[in-house]
Amino acid sequence: MKATKTIPIVTIISGNPVAAGLAQSLARPVHNLTGISYYATELTTKRLELLKETVPNLARVAVLYDPKSPASVPQWNESQERARDLGLQLHSIAVSSVDRLEAAFEEATKMRCNALALFADPLANANRKQIADLATRARLPSIYPWSEFVDNGGLMSYGPNFAAVGRDVARYVDKILRGTKPADLPVEQPSKFELVINLGTAKALGLTIPHVVLVRAERVIR
Repeated sequence: MKATKTIPIVTIISGNPVAAGLAQSLARPVHNLTGISYYATELTTKRLELLKETVPNLARVAVLYDPKSPASVPQWNESQERARDLGLQLHSIAVSSVDRLEAAFEEATKMRCNALALFADPLANANRKQIADLATRARLPSIYPWSEFVDNGGLMSYGPNFAAVGRDVARYVDKILRGTKPADLPVEQPSKFELVINLGTAKALGLTIPHVVLVRAERVIR
């Protein structure tokens, strides 16, 4: 948006586009940018609640995040407030490059964290398999923002369907190419969120998923 005020921009927005100055309102973006906002900040608190329900005697949670990602700070702030309500301590581990990942999990183990929560950011999404493998190796029950992490061996995820969000973005691109102005396309938000659980990973961690959590899963990988 700093580079152009005329070329249409369609994007997946992790945070609040109004608070970030990307839109005047969700219904009327006004500017040349529109897209899909997926509640990244709000969903971090729900993931902490699911971890609390799933992991017995959960007390300390490692939080991996990229401080260079604009969405990380609001997710971290929101997480801290909810963690206090849940009686959890959060240990933040900054990861801004892939070569920092192994050291991050070593730090989580050293700090005696007994679970892991991952923020939604591009670096994490690009390294799903490695992060899931490191979490299992460190025996850290983990929750992720996208089901693709669980497909790659992660324990559980809660959030919108990433593929569906991508299709919605493509639908907006199609409308713009047919003549619709970005300012006339409201910033949409997903209407459906899914809990996905990998029972194979749970078994490898020696963890039994409580029935009250399992029955809420949209999809279970066995």
